[in-house]
Amino acid sequence: MKLINIGFGNLVSAQRLLSVISPDSAPVKRLMQEARERGMLIDASFGRKTKAVLIMDTDHVILSALEPKTIRGRAAGEEEDTDEEG
Repeated sequence: MKLINIGFGNLVSAQRLLSVISPDSAPVKRLMQEARERGMLIDASFGRKTKAVLIMDTDHVILSALEPKTIRGRAAGEEEDTDEEG
């Protein structure tokens, strides 16, 4: 099982990850609110600004403080040189 670091020591299963999207659009904000109401929202941003929303095949929605491109690189196994926490 491959795990992806989404910041602050939090990991998600690569096999369960469907997409990584930016949280800026209105449809994504609605998706986050609906997940919160259903109890399916996991906030892994540690109080920081949400920069990526991860959609899982279990219907969970996970918030991360890392950029989507950073998570994409980690999923691909690339090493990144970044100042972001994680």
